[in-house]
Amino acid sequence: MSQNNTILYTGKTHTTGGRNGASRSSDNRLDIKLSVPGSDGAGTNPEQLLAAGWSACFIGAMQKAAQAVGARFPADASVDTEIDLGNTPEKGYFLQARLNVSLPGLDRAVAETLVDLAHKTCPYSKATRGNIDVVITVV
Repeated sequence: MSQNNTILYTGKTHTTGGRNGASRSSDNRLDIKLSVPGSDGAGTNPEQLLAAGWSACFIGAMQKAAQAVGARFPADASVDTEIDLGNTPEKGYFLQARLNVSLPGLDRAVAETLVDLAHKTCPYSKATRGNIDVVITVV
């Protein structure tokens, strides 16, 4: 890590049991059970957590983009994110994502501009860029 970086926040968790375990944040705000995707388990799974985190971050990035271009950001904006966990003989396990963005009341061109800018600046988008297939659609 570069010594010029300013760390704004560090999320800390302690996880046990893998996909059939539990995870708790150091501040106890997050305390969840984990279960395998598609199972009858009572908990969530890493794919759902990634989808929730990415959606929230992406909305924040779109809000900043709206400020930068002088656009009104709709209060009822939303992002429906789908994270697929897949497996192939060639690639092994992999992830892919779809973000379906709703920006009610915005002109489509403005909405697409905000989405494009957000995808360039959102830390989750940056972290996954070139690593997983991502499709972002303005709905």
